[in-house]
Amino acid sequence: MRLQFLLGEIGNGLRRNLSMAVSVVIVTMISMYLLGLGLMGQRQVDTMKDYWYDRVQVTVLLCAEKTRYANCAGQATSEEQRATIKQELESLRPTVSEIFYESRAEAFGRFKETYKNSPLARAGESYFADSYRVNLADPNKFDIVASSVKGMPGVADVQDQKKLLEKFFTFMNTVSWSAIALSSLMVLAAVMLISTTIRQAAFSRRRETGIMRLVGASNFTIRFPFVMETVLASVVGAGLAMVMLWGTVKYGVVGFLSTTLTDTAFIGEVDVLSVAPIVILGVVLLATVTSWVTLRRYLRV
Repeated sequence: MRLQFLLGEIGNGLRRNLSMAVSVVIVTMISMYLLGLGLMGQRQVDTMKDYWYDRVQVTVLLCAEKTRYANCAGQATSEEQRATIKQELESLRPTVSEIFYESRAEAFGRFKETYKNSPLARAGESYFADSYRVNLADPNKFDIVASSVKGMPGVADVQDQKKLLEKFFTFMNTVSWSAIALSSLMVLAAVMLISTTIRQAAFSRRRETGIMRLVGASNFTIRFPFVMETVLASVVGAGLAMVMLWGTVKYGVVGFLSTTLTDTAFIGEVDVLSVAPIVILGVVLLATVTSWVTLRRYLRV
C-alpha cells in the first residue's frame, strides 16, 4: 500500500509539473548528447592512434632535378647513391622492419587516387620525388633512422608520419574536449533547472507535505516522490541522448565514414553501448544528489 501511494504521488507530480519535467528531459538530453560526442571523439582518437601507429612509416625522400633541398645541390640521386642509402637502411634492422622503394610516378599515382580533389593531383608528378618508405618495429625509433640517413648524398629529407599524425590527433582531441567542456556547461544548466523545478514543486505542494507531516509521514516518504520525478525525467533525457548518439555512430560513422574512408579505423555501436550505462548511472546520481540537497534546503519536514 505504501509503495502504491508513493508511485501515485510520483505520477501526480509529473502530471502537475509536466512542462518543467519536459524541460529537464530536453536539457539533460542535449547535455548528455554533447558529452557522448566528446567521449566518442576521445575513443575515435585512441582507435585511430592504435591503427595508424602500427602502420606509421618514415619516408626518406630522394633528390630530384632542381630540387629546393640544400643537400641535393639541384641534382637527382644517382643509382650508386640509391644503393648506398638502401644498404644503410638495411643495416638498421631489426629497428627497421620493412623497406619499400616508391618512384615519383608511383607516389603521384597513389596521391591522385587518395586525394582526387587536391590541386596537386592536377598539377602533375613534378611535385613528387622518389623515396624509400620505411616501416619501423617501434614508431618511437624515428630518430635512429633519421640520424643514420639524413645528410647522406642523395637524401633530400627524412619525414616522420608520426609527427604529422600527432598534429591531427591533437586537433581531434581539442575538438572532443571542447564538446565535453560545452556539455559541462549544459550539465550545470541542468543542475540549476532541476533545483528550480524541485523548489517550485515543493512550493506548489506545500499543503500536501504539511498534511503528510502532521499524520506522521517520514522524511523519506515525503521527499521520495520529488526525487523520483526528477530522476525519471533525467533518465528519459539521458536515454534519448544515448539513442541519438547511437544513431550518429551507426549512420554517420559506421554507415558513411567507414565506407567512404576505408583506409582507417573507426568506432562502432559497441562503443556507445559501453559508454551508455556509465552516462545514465551518472545522470541518476547527479539528479538524486541535486534533488535531495535542494529538498533539504527548501522542504523543511
